[in-house]
Amino acid sequence: MADRDLVRIYAAAFLRATAAGFVGVYLGFEFARRSYGPVEAGWIVSAGLAGQTLATLVVTLGGDRLGRRRTLAALAALTAAGGFAAARAEGAGVLAAIAFVGLLNGFGRDRGAALVLETAALPGLVDARRRTIAIAIHNVLQDTGHALGSVLVAVVPLGGSTAGREGAAGFELYALLLVPGIVLAATLSARVEHGAAGRRRRERLSPESRSRLARICALFAVDSFAGGFLSSALLAWFFFERFGAGPAAIGMLFAAARAANALSHLGAAWLARRIGLVNTMVFTHLPSSLLLATVPFAPSFPIAAALFLAREGLVEMDVPTRQSYVLGILRPEERTFASGATHLVRTLGWSLGPVAAGAATARFGLAAPLVVAAALKIGYDLALWRSFRALRPPEEEPVASTP
Repeated sequence: MADRDLVRIYAAAFLRATAAGFVGVYLGFEFARRSYGPVEAGWIVSAGLAGQTLATLVVTLGGDRLGRRRTLAALAALTAAGGFAAARAEGAGVLAAIAFVGLLNGFGRDRGAALVLETAALPGLVDARRRTIAIAIHNVLQDTGHALGSVLVAVVPLGGSTAGREGAAGFELYALLLVPGIVLAATLSARVEHGAAGRRRRERLSPESRSRLARICALFAVDSFAGGFLSSALLAWFFFERFGAGPAAIGMLFAAARAANALSHLGAAWLARRIGLVNTMVFTHLPSSLLLATVPFAPSFPIAAALFLAREGLVEMDVPTRQSYVLGILRPEERTFASGATHLVRTLGWSLGPVAAGAATARFGLAAPLVVAAALKIGYDLALWRSFRALRPPEEEPVASTP
């Protein structure tokens, strides 16, 4: 039964990530096709991420009480309905409203409320020895889905000068990828609810853990706000406007980027065992930010694409190490709340970034969001290393020698 639940969770995550990878890139071409300006584009992406933030807040505070199966099914239904509604939307304001209610994901990566519930459920379906590999498989399948979604952009018709069937076809494909998630969630067994109830909120965080979590959440807020400048929709729009790259080229670029992300997760675990979690987070993320700053100044699309791919090969190495570090420096009974809190902070930052990115583009030009994001991320890396380099998880503490 547990193995069947794992397969269902994996399948739902893969399809949801495929939909996110597709629509994140697709929206960039929709903005250009509908002649939306950078401010309108930024508001639409932010509206979708704001809806994701609200959903994540609801799930963090009440998802276990509502029931994981029921909540996952409801989220799948809501996002699918949002895709079908977007296919028929006319006007930037209407599309922004649909993006908020329907959790339309212009970020290009699945980082929403469903991910919080799935991550909480996975440890209850395997024994302790299989927990890490179960979560790793979940992450790799998501990155694979992100890559496949980017490839799909190359095969969906994007022509036309007005909103119509071309746009409808893209949004409908996005929605159809999400529909199976309703059935997959509804047919999960009661095992996914294991451990979901009975936690007293007053005991979630000790004073020491509260201080640690507050500091790391503040840093994550800066990083995610910078990440909001780099949603797939806005990056696809940048490559189209700056270099004239078409859907096939940009779709394949993002597919290669997501493949690089997936491979980097495996390298991050290997590196962390040798230099530590915090060092891995900082010393892979910092050069990725420097590479990002060079992309807008590339003389051609092939060179910009090469720099972008080099960046993508490093930028996600802090994801599994960050998750492991947060869980490692807190007590076991605090981990569910901490996971939800850090995820919520990051989603909120992502939702605010695109509005600022749109305004920066309108005032300073296409390069502004990438340069500002790189500067913010470099500041985050340095502050993280300074604040947490001396705080090690238990497995990294030196073992006392026997006299």
